[in-house]
Amino acid sequence: MFQIKKAAIPFSVLLLFFAMLFSGCGIYTLNDVSIDYTKIKTIKLFTIENKASYVNPQLSPKLYDKLSQKFVNSTKLTRTNNDDAHYQVIATITGYNPSQTVGISAQQATTNRLTVSVHVVLKKTLENKSDEFDVTRNADFSANLSLQQAEGQLLDELVRNLTDEIFNHIFSNW
Repeated sequence: MFQIKKAAIPFSVLLLFFAMLFSGCGIYTLNDVSIDYTKIKTIKLFTIENKASYVNPQLSPKLYDKLSQKFVNSTKLTRTNNDDAHYQVIATITGYNPSQTVGISAQQATTNRLTVSVHVVLKKTLENKSDEFDVTRNADFSANLSLQQAEGQLLDELVRNLTDEIFNHIFSNW
């Protein structure tokens, strides 16, 4: 009735061996994310302050929510509001700048660009260390659109890209 092929048995044993080998480690690496969960257990994300000269009121809360989700969904760290969290992430939006005439055709601007910059401070309380870095992302939009029209189309993409770069910098030692 039911037959097991001889080649399937060694493969199953090998698969089981690797599963057991990697399940007991305290340090997990997935998608170049390396966290020592035996030591690092908590993370605190401070409210993201917007100090850009032009303030989009949706940017700060969207970036905060997306980063929070990324920390919860992509790590085993527990989010906390305690000041003794093992990792503390303080982010500030420092730039929100539209520029004109990125692309020109027939002596008219065809493409404009929106540039968003974020300054991040990562405090590692267990090591008593801080790391600071800046992240900048651009998104191009048609010169036929106003900034307000383009923001609705670009904001989710910008937030996703900023979130990924901040996350990768923190957990992939960029």
